[in-house]
Amino acid sequence: MHTQRIDPPGGPARLQPWLHDLVITTAGNVTALGTAGGDIGLSAAEGLYVDDARVVSRCLVTFGGAPLEPVGRAALGPESEFVGSARHLGAKGSADPTVEVHRRRLLRSGGAEETLTVTSRAVPVAAKLTVVMGGDGAEIAVVKGGDAPETLVPAAATSTGGSWNTSRHRVTVVCDPTPATSTIDPDGALRLTLPLRIDTGESATVVLRTSVTRIVPSGFDADDASEAVAWPDTVHVAAGDPRLERTVKASLADLQSLLLSDPQAREDFFAAAGSPWYLTLFGRDSIWAARLTLPIGTELAAGTLRALARRQGTTHDTLRAEEPGKILHEVRRVAYVDSTSRLELPTVYYGTVDATSLWICLLHDAWRWGMPEKDVRALLPELRSAATWLTDIAPGDDGLLTYVDVSGKGLTNQGWKDSGDSIRWRDGRIADAPIALIEAQAYAVEAARSASTLLLVLGTDEDAARAKALEDFADHLQDLVRRRFWVDERDNTYPAMAIDGHGEAVTGLGSNMGHGLGTGVFTADEATRVTDVLTEPRMLGTHGIATYASDNGGFNPLGYHTGSVWTHDTAICALGMLREGHRAQAAAVAQRLLTAAEAFHFRYPELFADTGVLGEPIPYPASCRPQAWSAASAVALLTIALGLSVDVPNRTITVEPPPGLPFGPITVRGIRVGDASVTVAVDADGRTTVDGLPDGFTFKT
Repeated sequence: MHTQRIDPPGGPARLQPWLHDLVITTAGNVTALGTAGGDIGLSAAEGLYVDDARVVSRCLVTFGGAPLEPVGRAALGPESEFVGSARHLGAKGSADPTVEVHRRRLLRSGGAEETLTVTSRAVPVAAKLTVVMGGDGAEIAVVKGGDAPETLVPAAATSTGGSWNTSRHRVTVVCDPTPATSTIDPDGALRLTLPLRIDTGESATVVLRTSVTRIVPSGFDADDASEAVAWPDTVHVAAGDPRLERTVKASLADLQSLLLSDPQAREDFFAAAGSPWYLTLFGRDSIWAARLTLPIGTELAAGTLRALARRQGTTHDTLRAEEPGKILHEVRRVAYVDSTSRLELPTVYYGTVDATSLWICLLHDAWRWGMPEKDVRALLPELRSAATWLTDIAPGDDGLLTYVDVSGKGLTNQGWKDSGDSIRWRDGRIADAPIALIEAQAYAVEAARSASTLLLVLGTDEDAARAKALEDFADHLQDLVRRRFWVDERDNTYPAMAIDGHGEAVTGLGSNMGHGLGTGVFTADEATRVTDVLTEPRMLGTHGIATYASDNGGFNPLGYHTGSVWTHDTAICALGMLREGHRAQAAAVAQRLLTAAEAFHFRYPELFADTGVLGEPIPYPASCRPQAWSAASAVALLTIALGLSVDVPNRTITVEPPPGLPFGPITVRGIRVGDASVTVAVDADGRTTVDGLPDGFTFKT
């Protein structure tokens, strides 16, 4: 996402903190980043964040006057656990960890609860447990820019704990049992001490409750909405490849933890893009997360569509990149200013070329999956506005959808590959703006035809002419793509990733073309060619499809968009192959993603390098985890494994698994077809069954 410039002028650059070694826990607008032992405050990014502000920047635990030795850790959704050892205590000379401290961190709306359980396995132990806490109140953009303050806001001690105020929040810490002493260190930190006496085989427990309340409202006070769904309890997978079940279960827990409610309509919820940098509404990211998870329900899609529709562009505003009918890129609680780049984004920013098309596609697909017709009809006014932006405002003089950052303070690139160096020629040169992306044209073709269908079926008589114009627009844009994007270089024919500001096809070979599969922008022969290119060794590795081919100039397997593998990007390409009828290739790509899931302990990161150490992938150090569209990609794996498609308006469901059943026999309970929860199964002989379908449905195989 926001990776604008790596070499700002005026002296050495501050560095964005890395996250790959941190344990990350999330519950909506609350997220915690800590060390492998559970401590907070030993590196630049660590903290407890609420509403994009770091309310706790230090939480250090010692027992017997020394830090604990980390032994084990795990995190999933709103919960993380740590096991540490006080090696300086307990049985002398033993290699066994005889005094252990188990830390369980549970996030909840408005704060966190941490339970510390100290157990002595060999001898009685008497020592002081000490907790040091404090907060700096740093905004997330400041932390991400490597410019967070090194000082704490002053805390005040109470008999049960303490408290402090940041610029936007009040933080209260309550310790149970009551600490023996509660004091303030010279630097303003709260220090709690509890003498513990533990007999052999016994345990002592201390609970720290951190409550955070808003004292100054922001422009977007979205709260945790994880209780709006119950996916881990309602979606069950059993497959010959056991990795599929583990991947889906963990991913749905992570995705659930990213759900936020719309502060303008609390009943509507959407997926925040990712922790820690993007815990807010993002047009493209939130849309893709909802779109990928349509097989398990349309509620997330409905909430996402409405949250974005409420903020649809109404005017021309250069600073906000706003235009009438346009769907936003992101909403922030406060203005986003990153001192290490030139980014200065207002609280509502529209700098995206593709979110409007994707919003239309989500509305259409949600309708196909059974979103109530009345809810779809209610969004027809916003659909008409979005369609007008698509056909009348977005295209440049040459008819292609282009972008350029006119403000000088926004995103240089405004597709999903939005880093400043992501659009390149084959020799590695960075393309000049304005840019027309291949995927933006593909989304627009699909969106125009989707809007036409919705207006014809659900609209008024006056919408018939508009629907015809949208079909004509899609045909014309498809023809432009065929004439202008296809290149023949080095005896290799493929779609360029973009047309640059000079009208030339940018010949860099990347995954962009894969987003056109299944959109209707390619003919069947063209789709076959794109599939073949994406599955060549220079693109498809052991764990996914690279953003940038390995034989391009400037290739970097750990480059943000210049050679890394993005989980959602690979999943979208695989789904496109499925939609084009290339089921075997789609399954082969999906299997790579299962291998990646296993390598990352079934918790997908935002992106990673395909092969780094002994054939294993390595994390991109600044990658978000969890990330909404990465977690949602697990549902895409189910779609591919089943060969599943649903058309509720036409009362059909199709199950056509890949040849050879590469995932083995599979049963999925909790697939949603309209209001019905159905079970889809494929046995070892390839026979398919669907149980629980509503009356009147046709089942196709």
